[in-house]
Amino acid sequence: MNDAMDDAGLLIAELLSRKYLPRTHVRVRRALSDAELFGQVEQRLAQVGLRWVDNIYADYVCLALLPAAQGSVLGEAGLNGNNNLELPRDAIALLVVVWALIVLPKRERQTSRVEAEAPQNDMFAGSKPLPPSRSVSPVLSYKTLLEDYGNQLGKKTRLDTNLKLLERHGFILRKQDDIAEGPLLDVLLNYDVLAPRILNGALADVLAREQAQQAQPTLSDEMPSPLPPAHVSSPES
Repeated sequence: MNDAMDDAGLLIAELLSRKYLPRTHVRVRRALSDAELFGQVEQRLAQVGLRWVDNIYADYVCLALLPAAQGSVLGEAGLNGNNNLELPRDAIALLVVVWALIVLPKRERQTSRVEAEAPQNDMFAGSKPLPPSRSVSPVLSYKTLLEDYGNQLGKKTRLDTNLKLLERHGFILRKQDDIAEGPLLDVLLNYDVLAPRILNGALADVLAREQAQQAQPTLSDEMPSPLPPAHVSSPES
């Protein structure tokens, strides 16, 4: 067995034991830059019904089931369920809301190569390297989340319970009142599938309202409003 095979086995074993690894991990970094090693990893994962999951906008990588293995592993009930983590429906709804409020603005900043504190008129943003998630990912306020979405998501008791579930599964990180992106939020949820449904669907008005509230402090310097910024919503199109 050569060194490449050894490294492939160690990387897979570590991913299985830890559930996810940062892209900066020495073996992950090598696999992403070494086509031969990455091929070995993919081949050995496929032999046991698994696949490598990552994207350039996320700071972590993980594993998931191959479509061909899902039926045998999860069974009909698992395939027909809305998730295989046994998350209740209100937890799934909370996950989608959190994903929309964190990942969508983060992805916009990353694709435009704009740091969170960068000036809006940066002429050379497109030539900059892709900023890491930790530098552009928004941080949500628990109090704001409870105030804005508590009634729809089961009020405080259910919201607290479901936030703990999402934190346990690696979707979010919490520090006191702050809710930040977890290692798996932008990896396990498929952006290409979810983003169009949100941007053109039920949460479109929610995102528009959030963007209007974020822009309000800047606008209020030029055009003072008689209403507090928290109560200003986007105009009807």
